[in-house]
Amino acid sequence: MKKILLPFLALILVTGILAGCNSSSSSGSSSGSSKGNSTDTLAAAKEKGVLVVGSSNDAPFAYIDQKTHKFSGIDAEIITEIAKRLGIPKVEMKQTKFENLLLELNNKNIDLVTDAMYINPKRQKIAKFTNIWYKEGEAIIVPTNSPIKSLSDLKTRTVGAQKGTGFYELADKLYKDGNIKKLSVFGSQADLLMAANTGKVDAVITDGAVAAYSLKTDPSLKLKLLSPYTPQAAGKIGAAARKSDTKLVNAINQQLDILKENGFIEKVLKKYGMPEDYFVPVEDEK
Repeated sequence: MKKILLPFLALILVTGILAGCNSSSSSGSSSGSSKGNSTDTLAAAKEKGVLVVGSSNDAPFAYIDQKTHKFSGIDAEIITEIAKRLGIPKVEMKQTKFENLLLELNNKNIDLVTDAMYINPKRQKIAKFTNIWYKEGEAIIVPTNSPIKSLSDLKTRTVGAQKGTGFYELADKLYKDGNIKKLSVFGSQADLLMAANTGKVDAVITDGAVAAYSLKTDPSLKLKLLSPYTPQAAGKIGAAARKSDTKLVNAINQQLDILKENGFIEKVLKKYGMPEDYFVPVEDEK
């Protein structure tokens, strides 16, 4: 997603002040992550038969399907297939606020972050990322009858963005540069889209893939993607592991390359409505 953690999180992790991080209850079974004394998360997950991943429950990336109650989405299908190939039969999702995911990872409450997380230098200081899974960017969402035609029209408008995401940082920059009249902050994608749908904000800046999927699957949202529009915050997505989990990351990368070459990744992206240019070939993943 896409998403870029707020600057103070890195400071918190670097200084070791990791206590007091709260997360919501697991959306899967109640088993925890691979804590124990071993630093080999891959071996521990194989022994337990479970890999615990963190996600903010965002469709279409990594979420619990309300109808099937199964772990679903782009990232979900990718990590589930990789885990199976690594001899780990089950992937359990622990739902956590996006801005807390890396905290939960380094607190060893989850084994891996799989929630369309952008790879960037700030995050790489506190986590070890896999190779690129795919890429994507932001979109501007407006009501279907909105007179907004371009980014320049936002100078006189109230715009919403989700806390803790790269799209909030982009919106904040636009606001500070005078390209947005007022910026409103929301805690979730659902709240963000509802604000636009009910007229609380004139537009929202959010994840392009999430927005497209939401508008496609929820007919109650009388919203549309601003088009044409060229994303300014396009990023590369990967899974985040702890700095010490080199074995886990290397094993994931090896299987990821295979899944790219055999067409699995492209098939998953198309299934969830992602455009062809979101695919990153093996030779371009670094």
